[in-house]
Amino acid sequence: MKGIVFTEFLDLVEEKFGLEMVDKIINDSNLDSGGVYTSVGTYKFSEMLQLLQHLSENTDISIDNLLLVYAEHFFSVLEKSYPGLLASYSDPIEMLSSIENHIHIEVRKIYPDAELPTFEVVEKSKNSLTLIYKSSRAMHHFGLGLMNKTFEHFNAKATILLEKLKEDGTEVRFTINKK
Repeated sequence: MKGIVFTEFLDLVEEKFGLEMVDKIINDSNLDSGGVYTSVGTYKFSEMLQLLQHLSENTDISIDNLLLVYAEHFFSVLEKSYPGLLASYSDPIEMLSSIENHIHIEVRKIYPDAELPTFEVVEKSKNSLTLIYKSSRAMHHFGLGLMNKTFEHFNAKATILLEKLKEDGTEVRFTINKK
């Protein structure tokens, strides 16, 4: 997992819960990195799971809800860092349907060894989209949060249904209906 995911996560934890919480979740975890991350480094996903688990335990916020909040934070990082990418779209359905054939291609230019989930477009119309998310990392609520922020970015509203196709969350169907 790319380091930017870790550095931004720890920035969010510091912003929302304080530096003491950052220290606590790092110290409570058994991290090969020692909790020292660079945005361009690559780290084990198990480290993110430990950090999320310890944050959840210390805040009584579910991991899924933490991932939703983190996605909102991460979207703002994307808005600031890659405004041209977002500006190339005028509609949230178009943007979300192009994750595989445009957005992930651009991400791989910056982070060639990034392990990204896949988003298969099953059905698409002007106001609806069905995607199948597949990843060895069950971070579908992070994806859901990014989708929510995508609609907010375009001043649009939608209902987004998440259905686990595999119990462990490694395969999920998102059904999106623009209002």
